[in-house]
Amino acid sequence: MAGVEGVGLGGRLTAGTATRATAPGVSDGQTDLVSAFGGVLEQALDTVNDMQTRADRLTEKLAAGEVRDIHQVMIAVEQVNIALQLTMQVRNKVIESYQEIMRMQV
Repeated sequence: MAGVEGVGLGGRLTAGTATRATAPGVSDGQTDLVSAFGGVLEQALDTVNDMQTRADRLTEKLAAGEVRDIHQVMIAVEQVNIALQLTMQVRNKVIESYQEIMRMQV
């Protein structure tokens, strides 16, 4: 299953891999569902990272005078800002859900 390591150097999100642990009583269908969910999260983080890289390149080109359209750069930067905010909110909800499950009485 793919795991998330967090924010890497330069403020970029990094995705790592984790080994799949099979808990007792977990069916193959549930394991596949968890793997699919992990894949979706990893793909979303890769997309955000690609957006961050593009915005960085455009910002560097703007500073070097290679890009004259500042609107294009500002739109790319704001898209990354919104994507990062959404990513952080999803992360917060996942952590909150995990903590709630850990508080459940068995």
